[in-house]
Amino acid sequence: MLRLTEIKLPLGHTEGEIETAILQRLGIAKPDLLGYTIARRGFDARKSSAIFFIYTLDVDVQDETALLRRLPGDRHVAPTPDTSYRFVAQAPAHLATRPVVIGMGPAGLFASLILAQMGFRPIVLERGKAVRERTKDTFGLWRQGKLDPESNVQFGEGGAGTFSDGKLHSQIKDPKHHGRKVLSEFVKAGAPPEILYVSKPHIGTFRLVGMVEKMRETIESLGGEIRFQSRVDHIDIDSGRVRGVVLAGGERIAAEHVVLAIGHSARDTFQMLYDRGVYIEAKPFSIGFRIEHPQSLIDRCRFGKQAGNPELGAADYKLVHHCRNGRSVYSFCMCPGGTVVAAASEPGGVVTNGMSQYSRNERNANSGIVVGITPDDYPGHPLAGIAFQRRWEARAFELGGKNYCAPGQLVGDFLAGKPSTEFGSVLPSYTPGVKLGDLGTALPDYAIAAIREALPAFDKQIKGFAMRDAVLTGVETRTSSPIRIKRRDDNLQSVNTRGLYPAGEGAGYAGGILSAAVDGIKVAEALALSILKDASDR
Repeated sequence: MLRLTEIKLPLGHTEGEIETAILQRLGIAKPDLLGYTIARRGFDARKSSAIFFIYTLDVDVQDETALLRRLPGDRHVAPTPDTSYRFVAQAPAHLATRPVVIGMGPAGLFASLILAQMGFRPIVLERGKAVRERTKDTFGLWRQGKLDPESNVQFGEGGAGTFSDGKLHSQIKDPKHHGRKVLSEFVKAGAPPEILYVSKPHIGTFRLVGMVEKMRETIESLGGEIRFQSRVDHIDIDSGRVRGVVLAGGERIAAEHVVLAIGHSARDTFQMLYDRGVYIEAKPFSIGFRIEHPQSLIDRCRFGKQAGNPELGAADYKLVHHCRNGRSVYSFCMCPGGTVVAAASEPGGVVTNGMSQYSRNERNANSGIVVGITPDDYPGHPLAGIAFQRRWEARAFELGGKNYCAPGQLVGDFLAGKPSTEFGSVLPSYTPGVKLGDLGTALPDYAIAAIREALPAFDKQIKGFAMRDAVLTGVETRTSSPIRIKRRDDNLQSVNTRGLYPAGEGAGYAGGILSAAVDGIKVAEALALSILKDASDR
């Protein structure tokens, strides 16, 4: 097949117009076109008065070789790349010990799936509950202000990405097309097939719940064992080599190959690993607020007269501003037509995040407006970033009334430096509730100054972004892991602990569902090859 890129068509085009565009691009007659599939579809909305779709198509034609010879200089026509996934190994008949995967977020889920598909029958240990039970506990915080520290937005089957927009796009380099494997497995589990080709695929929380369950069933059907409410409190390390893990209840599981896919909020596990001597270093992350606008405002600014067009859906945005104080402020995890959610995992702290359903049809748009920070802002210890996060989460808890309500402020008042006393046209979506006041002490002074400078700058790109009634809700502190569990480049094992495979966002090697899932695949492959090597050495 041939891959055609940069096929541009107007909104409202027909399938016949796609076919006509193919014939014109290749200079062939209709009988020579045997069929086509959509490899990618995005749209260009840089000019709201002239929005159009951009396609990448895989085309089957008569005499492909002759056609390529006739179009040697056309950089938009080439053979279709092979994106099929190939397993790197098959499990030996007898394993000394089964691999253990700690955590069942995107990285752990895909590490487990790939290991199971290769016949390694992994043991998966998840500290939280199965996804439907976990959902009930999460709603307990959102609706009643009751936090379960072991079952919440951060902990449980599916990981933190389950309660998010379900975005499935990433800017990672992916030469082996592992991302295609991820999307294909999601489709098998019930995701809409369009995620295989739209430029910014997303799923939404409710669909993710059912998909995670189906993937769990697949892992178990292939011999994997999944154990919930099984927190790992100790890792047995002897002479720099993993020998097993010990659960909170005291049970020991022998293991020589352990995947650490623990997520960015497993602070007690980070401490345990540090105490056991596993090499950990501090890394940059970001802090800020959630901001909410009417989705209709974002749609009008991005799409103009096409706002509300069902082909375009709810508009998103991506913003960045470099401040005079040397900080960078940017939009993070933008959720069109979504809600701001309570994402705390420890008592006495308030954390916000954003979430959308597949339909993206809620009244408000929201995103994090966050400021980049580095270990220079929290020096002295590899785990100092955790203490830094806790400080501001506790401050938000205090400002919100100490009942898991979040502190909030209208953008106009925030810019003017005065407390807010009542909402305007934008009503916040965060539950259990938002307590209005002054966010000026909710983050470090440099972060407050940077956000105050950035909001008017963003207003120049999206008119109305700094509208007085837009709502800021605090605080966003879990943008990424504050630590990196450093690993070797050649075999993906910890730099000082053999058999330990740091993976995903919590280990500092991913930043979202897709990149974490891809990292889980890479780690599973490295682990499988290591097991085969160990078996041959014996």
